[in-house]
Amino acid sequence: MKHKKLAKELGLSDVYAIATGAMFSSGFFLLPGLAAAETGPSVVLAYLVSGIIVLPTMFSVAELATALPRSGGTYYIIDRSLGPMLGTIGGFGSWLALVLKSAFALIGMGAYIAIFYDVNILFVAVFLTIVFGILNIVGAKETTWLQKILVAALVTIMFFYIVQGVFEIFSMDIRVITENQFKPFFTDGVFGFFATVGMVFVSYAGLTKVASIAEEVKNPDRNIPLGMFLAIGTAVIVYVVGVYIMVALLEPNAFREDLTPVATAGEVFLDWLPEPGGLILVVVAAVAAFASTGNAGIMSASRYPMAMARDKLINKNFANIGKLGTPHWSVVGTVALMLFFLLAFNVAEVAKLASAFQLLLFGLLNLAVIVMRESRIQEYDPGFKSPWYPWVQIAGIILSIILIFEMGVLSILFTVAVTVASIIWYKYYAQDKVERQGAIFHVHARLGENKDQGLENEMRGILREKGLRQEDPYEELVSRADVLDFSPETDYDTIFNKAAESLAEKLNITIEELRKLFMNSADNSAIQIAEGVALNHARLKEDISPELVLVRIREGYSKRKLKKDAESDQKLHSIIFFVSSEANTGQHLRILAHIAEMVGSKNFVERWCKAQNEEELREILLRDERFIKITLNPDDSTQQYIGKMIKEISFPGQSLITIIRRGGDIKIPHGITVLQEGDELSIIGEVEDIDELKKMLKE
Repeated sequence: MKHKKLAKELGLSDVYAIATGAMFSSGFFLLPGLAAAETGPSVVLAYLVSGIIVLPTMFSVAELATALPRSGGTYYIIDRSLGPMLGTIGGFGSWLALVLKSAFALIGMGAYIAIFYDVNILFVAVFLTIVFGILNIVGAKETTWLQKILVAALVTIMFFYIVQGVFEIFSMDIRVITENQFKPFFTDGVFGFFATVGMVFVSYAGLTKVASIAEEVKNPDRNIPLGMFLAIGTAVIVYVVGVYIMVALLEPNAFREDLTPVATAGEVFLDWLPEPGGLILVVVAAVAAFASTGNAGIMSASRYPMAMARDKLINKNFANIGKLGTPHWSVVGTVALMLFFLLAFNVAEVAKLASAFQLLLFGLLNLAVIVMRESRIQEYDPGFKSPWYPWVQIAGIILSIILIFEMGVLSILFTVAVTVASIIWYKYYAQDKVERQGAIFHVHARLGENKDQGLENEMRGILREKGLRQEDPYEELVSRADVLDFSPETDYDTIFNKAAESLAEKLNITIEELRKLFMNSADNSAIQIAEGVALNHARLKEDISPELVLVRIREGYSKRKLKKDAESDQKLHSIIFFVSSEANTGQHLRILAHIAEMVGSKNFVERWCKAQNEEELREILLRDERFIKITLNPDDSTQQYIGKMIKEISFPGQSLITIIRRGGDIKIPHGITVLQEGDELSIIGEVEDIDELKKMLKE
């Protein structure tokens, strides 16, 4: 069985584990001594500056990944924003860079294991590549379960390491340490320092790889940015404080030649542990770091060919989802490429060459935010918006360009070679297979060129999948909606006028203003959104609360009464009128998408026509998990509410009584409304609040 989409199984802890695990390996356990050889004690500042410099790209990726939560991360984002040719470059380049980084991490893992055991490092790396590949085929949840264990072990040991190191430094004379270990602060001037910043910057590059598994993340609007912020915070603390400890405690010349500085520094202040306890702790942390980078790398890298295959840029088989719910051919292809590099090249040298390409991708990601924002695509609805737009993105682009030129000629040539090869592949294999053009065409449209309508449709589908946000007042909107019943003989003007009367009263505008708003634009004419259901929506310039009117025609209403040129005379049983504010475009589109999802559910028309009253009609459009209806009965737990005013009742969380049905009449609840025996209460709230209320009523 093939699945079109990957299951959403990953939560905040999974995002944090993947982002954190992708950052820790050679950047901390190997690089500090080599970086110190370039700039001296200022290597501590270089790690801090690098952590700050990565923030623009982190903000950009967090915005883009919440707006476009699809597998393929960097590839998918660049493709949809800048077009498929640049997307091909981003896809192949990201895949290659991450494969090399992951292979290099497993070489490093083998090297640390070799401290205690006489093993062949290459054999260990090959074996682990196959093991992690099999685990990634088994399932994303199983992969991230291991990832969380590895990251938990790494972070726990590293914070223990840092605390012990800081205590050691405070037990010494800080003035003497500063005099002996931190002077001169810059050993090779400003240029040497910035060259070092470019060198250690790639230590944070793994942070953005979490975007490649965005499709599998539950509640991406919250979990992706929060997971990334927590990961970068962890990384900056461990890198900066950890490297400070190394500089403070190790002899400068020896430190600058040390390939295992974490272990060497640990031997200085962990000597109170039973021999060789300190070394074992450091080796365990290093192994966990390299393993988490390798494991997360395979998982993230495999999503690039899958996403590219979906878009016909490479063979379609890479898009197949196997019986275990994972892209098995993409994982196999990724593992095969890793094994090829491990067996055929010096991975450490080739991996360094990919650094400049990573910086090129960072620049393109910052540009992508500018393009998406300036495209003015209404469906572009990120759950997180980058602060200080566009200055943050401009800074990210400029910094990426500066750092690329610090990476050396060979790295730049490698980037050019991958770019040229990707363009050739696109021109001769993929160009005739794709029709999309990216959001940049929407920027062109503002200058008189064409739009990529397919992208709008695709992003509309993403909105529907993401669902409503916590702040969207959907339940309240449905609960207070007026419900109108009409016979099939009624003309549309009568239906519209009745709906407009209801809306005009609530919105404090005239019926004619509403008619003009609804009818003058082709986009705002009534359109069929599901079998038997049409929707008429509009937006006001004023800042208003959204309002709905629900119309039912039990026997069915001819589509040609709405639109004379309708292709068929299919019967409509529901016409929904929806008005909201232009100030909340994203919310308007999310509510539209959710209405479309609800009316498109199985047996909607049948249930709609059979509903006995207004309240039942509203309930059909409400989300079951955020809605409950109770009848007050003196013989069960609801008797506690009888005879009380609503303001005297305390429901869990922010749960609200929206409608009271009493003896066949509908009552709008107020704080002083006294509840009576037999009242039917419709209550809405957050999922956890409704669950708690259900438990209370069962007691």
